[in-house]
Parts: sequence; structure tokens; C-alpha cells
Amino acid sequence: MLDKAFDPATLEARLYAASEGSGAFHADPARNAAPFTIVIPPPNVTGSLHIGHALNNTLQDVLVRFRRMQGRDALWMPGTDHAGIATQMVVERLLAGEGKKRQEMGREAFLERVWQWKGESGGTITRQLRRLGASLDWERERFTMDEGLSAAVLEVFVRLHKEGLIYRDTRLVNWDPVFQSAISDLEVESREVKGNLWTLRYPVEGQPGRFIRVATTRPETMLGDTAVAVHPEDARFADLVGKHAILPLTGRRIPIVADTYSDPEKGTGAVKITPAHDFNDYEVGRRHNLPMPSVLDAEARVILSEIEAELAAVEGVADPAFVRSLAGQDRFAARKAILAELERLELLEAIEPHTHQVPHGDRSGVPIEPRLTLQWYCDAATLAKPAIAAVEDGRTQFVPRQYENLFFAWMRDIQPWCVSRQLWWGHRIPAWYGPDGQVFVERSEAEALAAATAHYGHAAELTRDPDVLDTWFSSALWPFSTLGWPEQTAELKKHYPTDVLVTGFDIIFFWVARMMMMGLHFMDGEVPFKHVVIHGLVRDARGQKMSKSKGNVLDPLELIDQHGADAVRLTLCALASPGRDVKLDPQRLEGYRAFATKLWNAARFLEMNGVRVDASWQPAQAQGVLARWLLAKADDAARDATAALDAFRFDDYASTLYGFTWNTYCDWFIEFAKPVLNGPDGAEKDEVRGVAQHVLGQVLRLLHPVMPFITAELFEKLGYGEAVALTTSAYPKAEGQGTASAEVDLAIAAITAIRSARSALNVPAAAVLPLRVGQGSAAALQALRDFAPQIMRLARVEAPQFLPDAAEGAGPGASAVAGDVPLFLPLSGVVDLAAEAKRLAKDRAKAEGERAKLEAKLANPGFRAKAEEAVIAETEQRMADAAAEVARLDAALTRISS
Repeated sequence: MLDKAFDPATLEARLYAASEGSGAFHADPARNAAPFTIVIPPPNVTGSLHIGHALNNTLQDVLVRFRRMQGRDALWMPGTDHAGIATQMVVERLLAGEGKKRQEMGREAFLERVWQWKGESGGTITRQLRRLGASLDWERERFTMDEGLSAAVLEVFVRLHKEGLIYRDTRLVNWDPVFQSAISDLEVESREVKGNLWTLRYPVEGQPGRFIRVATTRPETMLGDTAVAVHPEDARFADLVGKHAILPLTGRRIPIVADTYSDPEKGTGAVKITPAHDFNDYEVGRRHNLPMPSVLDAEARVILSEIEAELAAVEGVADPAFVRSLAGQDRFAARKAILAELERLELLEAIEPHTHQVPHGDRSGVPIEPRLTLQWYCDAATLAKPAIAAVEDGRTQFVPRQYENLFFAWMRDIQPWCVSRQLWWGHRIPAWYGPDGQVFVERSEAEALAAATAHYGHAAELTRDPDVLDTWFSSALWPFSTLGWPEQTAELKKHYPTDVLVTGFDIIFFWVARMMMMGLHFMDGEVPFKHVVIHGLVRDARGQKMSKSKGNVLDPLELIDQHGADAVRLTLCALASPGRDVKLDPQRLEGYRAFATKLWNAARFLEMNGVRVDASWQPAQAQGVLARWLLAKADDAARDATAALDAFRFDDYASTLYGFTWNTYCDWFIEFAKPVLNGPDGAEKDEVRGVAQHVLGQVLRLLHPVMPFITAELFEKLGYGEAVALTTSAYPKAEGQGTASAEVDLAIAAITAIRSARSALNVPAAAVLPLRVGQGSAAALQALRDFAPQIMRLARVEAPQFLPDAAEGAGPGASAVAGDVPLFLPLSGVVDLAAEAKRLAKDRAKAEGERAKLEAKLANPGFRAKAEEAVIAETEQRMADAAAEVARLDAALTRISS
């Protein structure tokens, strides 16, 4: 007998351990079954499960479990990313607590400590994924720095270098002064900073008393200015183009150039150009062939080595001694000193408060510096062309299709990819340098030494490049490196290309595009995946982005503790509409927890009423209207659920099964079956019991991909089989054994209409009303007669009276309709219709007032311009709700007036 209450905490860990231990999640390339493959977006080895992980992995697990139940050899490849900066930061913090620094330890000892940390603490998120119910093939778990993946990374780098697609170049990069490394755009976050906009005066050469004014938020970089840019059509500066300004403090002559980068409507209309410390300025510098001196070092301290030779004394404008005093100062200390000197020289014209976006390192938390450095680059433009073609011709399809435009926008304007990082933790670049700087890129030091001997004609001492590869480099190989490449394994042969990638839109460029580039290049033109399913971000109930500072972060592990993993998964699935962010309202979680309870209670009720598993019962045996109606509805649910998952419509899948399970099965079928189950034994009761157990088994299998725990527990406890067997049992198909019975649907329509009328008119719940039935089709009237006991009990009405005119002579009352049959509920002595009409009119006026107020608010351009997107969306929803309430009240008033 099932326990009285469903308690997920008592069964989830047990059921998961049993499934994992049984090998049910394990794919086998020798199995004679079509493959289905998904690679997990590898979470950082430093990570813990957050709500975004919960959404992403729930959707993947639904697909994998679904295909596994369809008989596919389903492989969901697990693994974690070594997370270069994040992991190095974690370990360095641990060392700091011990009074140690990695520089003092040395590289080898530090890396040993990182591997030790990884072994002890690096598996947190994989344990948490098990709590979510993720059915990953844990026997195949990979790590981006394990032996096999390291071999793949080495092979790819060497091959690309020998093909001329990886090279060294000096370009501008995002530089983190704390980690003293280049970082990717994804590791940069813009933060709103309240600062100042300083207007400086640069003297025009040869025109005493004339200045060209520039505005800047970073005066410390002026030491590296090599030009002033003005718009070519700006008449204010037309006579200055081609002339020179004198750079304050340094005395350097810098040209005044015409460039469309300068915006006449912004600031002073003139822009200082510092090519080595600003990405836009860098492009201007390239267009005008400007010098690009660096004036900040790796720690963002002032350096003068590249401008020392140009320092010149200019009376009242520049003093080399002052500039030399800045050497070694932190950028912000230098800023203060520079501003003070400019003010002394009367070259600081204005200071205005200015709020602007400043890029910060997401890990270090400090402003990043664009920095001109020698790095390793990948020729992304060449590798991008086959990837673009694969999406254009449909070999890889984005779901929703709109994200193809984002993919194309990035890929068609792609820049060289900086793949080197100045860290210790990561895949070390396989490059060695000879005494003269000649580089040798090989698979091992021995091969590099042999190459050097061939090059120089004698043995030479080599120094290895200290840098490591960008974490995204190894992740770009994930779909084929995890399957054993460069070895030609059975897994690679069967499971590449993979079927689906499920990920967020924010890493389409950083990960999806790069996997496509690498996969197509190294796997003989095969795309790495056929579909890319993009989901939105998880936001709070108001649509705001979750953040610790707002206090609106939802911890999925806490949600699992409160509601159970099944409810969390079903909620996320139900809210995952294509192309839209997920607004996660805790009340929705409570609702889906109630759904699990509803399913449990329904199963327990049937068990208590003699419903037992009967494998010999066949749907074709069903003769009764109710049984055949239920079979037809089950067919519809199986067909619609399968179609939804085939189309990656997770929300449709969840809503289909929610509606079928709660409304069709647990409510209408069981309620209609109760008179039979409570009646005498016989063929009718046997049939109802038979169809009840048969369809309940289908319900458990249909729901299993999204609710693996409660379905497995019921599957075993009710006698359908062992819990672990549900993982690989056949997913239901439409059997074609039922009949879409209009009789049952009509009875349901009658009950629903009567309930709606009662609710709208505030009929007391205990009141049993007369029911008058008018003329309609013979079949409809017969259905109402056949199901009269159910209608009487569920709608709380007396035995129906069948009359030529339902309302004639009945006095005041409420009308309703079921199919083509008019219904009438006499209300004399039950409801004061005049008072009810007055109440409804008052409520309608209030609802209409709210609707009009919100409509006016949304029509105000100022509101839409200033309000956050989430606030606008919430206001639109409130207006829609108010309009719906007006419509409901109008219907109720019409019902009374008629």
C-alpha cells in the first residue's frame, strides 16, 4: 500500500543511486540501436549548481530520457571545465590563507596543489546534478585537462599552427591587472560607475592661445596619446585637420586627423586617440598608421620606456621631470597627479559628474585595461566560413531560428581569436623558443629540440612558452574530444555528430560557434551537432535578473529540499518557452508540487479501490464509453507529448501532460469512475479498473522524462516493474484503441458550465440547484441522461428535468450551455439577482478603472523610456489581467440579464 503522503526527500537519493548503479544511464556503442547524443555544456570545476544550470540540465535530461525510452542508444556525455582563471583564483585564495604565494612556490608545486584541490573539492557540481536527477553517463565523465582531452588539445594546436591558422601577433586585448592576463569578452562585465568627465585643452602647434578641447574619463592614458581625431565634416575643426597639437605634460607633437569615429554631437567633438589603451582608438590608429606606445604595464602602473625618448619641455605645457615622477605609480594615483598638474598649468577646463559603463574583470572585480601585447591568435575568419555555410544550408539548425541571425552577425564580422592566457593553470602552449626567438611548435619537447637542431644545424637550448590556452579552446573540442579523438574510437564512430546542443544564447559565439569551427575542421566537414536549442535566462517572478545584491537569487538545491526535484524540473520545463526568459515565481513551484501530490493521491485512491496492474488487459477489449474515451485521450496525450519533444517545445510537453494527468485522468476520469468503483462487481467495474491501471502506466511513462522520481516510485510500488526498469521502458505511442467520445465531453461541458455559472453568481457551495435541460440533438440529450449521476454529484444539482424550453416558467435564474443543449438553473430563494448584478457592476467598474489606468501608463513615452524592461512587462501583464477580469464580469452580467 502506498504511503498516505508523497515525500520526495525519502526516495530521491535512493532511486537515483539505484538507477546509476544499474547501468541504465550507460550508452554502449556495440548496442544495436540508433544513437542519440548530447554533450553537457561543461560546468566549471569550481562551480555549484545555480538555477541556470538547473534549467539547462533539466531540458537536456528530458530529451535524453525521452530518447532512451524510445529505444535509442542515448549518450549524455558528462564532464567539467578546468576554468583557468576561476580555479587559479580559488587555489591562490587558499594559499593566501596559509601565508603562501604561487610565485614563491613555483609553477610545478602550484600545479600539484591545484590538482590536489581538484581531487578533493572539484566534484561538487556533479554531485549536485545527481540531486537534480540528471541521467548522465557518469562512467564516461571527462575533464578538459584529463589525459585524453589534453592529447586532443595538443594535436589541434600543433595542426592549426602548421596550417598557418594559429600564429603570434601584437594586438589589443582585454587585460586584467590582478591576474595579469588577457581575458575573453565573456569574462568582462560592464558596471555602472559614477565618475567624472574631464575636459582638457591641448595647445595647437604654431597658433599661440588656440587650443583643441578633448573630453575624457581616463586622463591617465593621455601619456600615450598619438593623435586628436575630429569628424571630417565638422566645420569647427576643418582648418585644423593635418596640423598638430602639443600633448600636455609630454610635449609630444601629435597630428589632428579626420575620422568618422569622432561624433560632432558628443562631448567637444574632438577625441584624444590612445591606440594602445582603447579598442576604438586602436582601430583609428590602424587606419591612420599612428604610433601605439604603451604607458601602463601588466599591473596597470605607469611605464615610460616607450615614450621616454619623445619627452620634451614646453613652457607652460610640458615638463619631462613631472612625467618621470609618475613612473611606477598605479593608474588611479597617476590620474590624480596628472589632473593636479593640468589644473596647475590651466589646461584642465572643466569637470562634470559623469555616470558611465566601465568594463571590469568578472573574477577580479577591477577595471580591465585594453593592452597591446604579443599573444597567440587563431585565424577565426577562415575557420568561420564552413560554420556559416553549415547553418545557411541547414546542417545545423538553431531553435528558435531567430538565433541564427545572432550567430551570423558575430561570425561574419569575426576577429582573430586570442587563445593565449598568462596563467599557470591550463593547457600549456606547446611552443619553444630558440636563442634568437625562433619559435618551434611541436607535440613534445623532444620534437621541438629535433626541429631546432634541423633549423640551426646544431643542438640549441630552448625555452618553453609560459602561457596557457584560453579555456574556450579546449571546450571548443568538446563534442569530439570527449568521444576519444584523436583516437578513432567506437564511441566517436557511433556518436559523432551529436544530435542536440542545449545552451544559453550568451555563449553562442564563445562556445557554440567555436565548436562548429573546430568540429567541421577536424571531423572531415561533419557538423558537431544537428540542432542548437537555445533557452533564455532564469529571472525572478517580476522578470528581473537574479543577483545577490537584489536578494532575489533562488538556490535550486533549496528548492529541491522544499518541493522535490520533480516539481522543480516540471516547473522549469513548463516555463521554458522558445526564445523567452523564464520568470520563476515560487508559487508556480508550489503548484507543480501540488501536481505531484495529486498524482500520488490518485494512484493511492485507485489502489484502495482495487485497481491492480494487469498486464493481460488489452485496450482492444474496452467496450464502455468511459474506457474508450480515456484511451482516446491517452492517445492524444502521447501523440502531443512526442510531437512537442520532437520540436523541442518543452513548455508544450509539460502543459500537455499536466492537463491530461490532472484534468482528464485524476479529475474527470476518476470522478466519473467513482460510481462504478463504488457499485457492484461485474464487467463494467472490471473494465474501469483495467483501463485505469493501463492508462496510469502510460501516465507514468509519459511523465518519466520530466518527473523521474515519483514516476519510478509509483511504477514499482504499484507493480508495473522495478523502479530502474522505467528508465528504459517503452515511451507510449498512440495505440488507436480509443474513441473520442462526444458523450463524455458533453457531460464534462455541462458540469463545467454549471460550475462557472454558480461561481460567477456567488451561489453558496452547499446549495443543490434544480437543473432544467432544453432541446438539443438526440445524442447530446442521451449523454446528459447517461451521465446524470456524475453531473448531479459534481455540479451539485438535482436530477435534470428535460423540457421543451429550459427557462420557461422557471423564474429568475442563470443560463448556461453544453454543446447545443441549453441549460437553466432556477435561483429563486437562492441568490438575490438584483444585489448580485449590483455587486458585479461595482467590481467591473473597479476592474475597468485599473485597466484604463495601466493603459494610460503604458501609453506614456516617458514611462517606457525610463522603466526597466521587467517593470514594463509586469505592467503589460497587469493590464492584460485587468482586461480579462472585465471580460469575465461582462459575461457574468450578461448571464444575469438574460
